[in-house]
Amino acid sequence: MLFRSRDGFIHGAILAIAQTPDGYLWLGTEFGLYRFDGVRAISWQPESGRDFLSRHIYSLLVARDGALWIGTDGGAASWRNGKLTRYPELDGQTIHSFLQDREGTMWSSGQKAFSSPNICAIGKTGVHCYGNDKSLDRGGWILKLYEDRKGTLWAVARYGIWRWRPGPPEFYPLPFGIDALNGVAEDDSGNLLIGLDGGIRRFCNGKIEAFPLPGKVQPFTARTMVYDRDGGLWIS
Repeated sequence: MLFRSRDGFIHGAILAIAQTPDGYLWLGTEFGLYRFDGVRAISWQPESGRDFLSRHIYSLLVARDGALWIGTDGGAASWRNGKLTRYPELDGQTIHSFLQDREGTMWSSGQKAFSSPNICAIGKTGVHCYGNDKSLDRGGWILKLYEDRKGTLWAVARYGIWRWRPGPPEFYPLPFGIDALNGVAEDDSGNLLIGLDGGIRRFCNGKIEAFPLPGKVQPFTARTMVYDRDGGLWIS
């Protein structure tokens, strides 16, 4: 089934999608957050009347406890059991990505206008942000956080890739700048697959190399990627 803006579905581009345990799909758009039940998409805001810091929703993630994490161009919030929690430490940031690691820590990547990119850990002891000392500047904005099957935490930035944890952060520059990088997955050997303008590249031993696809495929921009349960790689 196809749902289209011209048919009254929603207005604006859909920038993020997540599904909460109750079955609802949540759609983050440039004009707000929508809750979709499979038939109708309804504009949503907290019942308390406390609105988000911004209606421009960049990122969504459902944590293992069922909380919906909402990243905007003005900060972040989480919604669980009818309660909205905002994180003042992230106010003013555009939140590009969320990740919950295997230990349960929530991570975000963000950046304030005309400021340095940062990575923040949101845990029981509070919010701890890294990058305010400009240590992450050489990579540019960080669009995607990813944890691989070995537990390594990666941060994919405009000009390269950070191996964030474990150990001290290490930066691997890319040979070209990337404006539309988002999709990240792994191949069978545990190497990162990076989606970018023109197709997909493999990140292996600190270097970027070609990742050939079967058949004749025209150049494309990979926005997101995921492996299904049968091992098939899906690319949008």
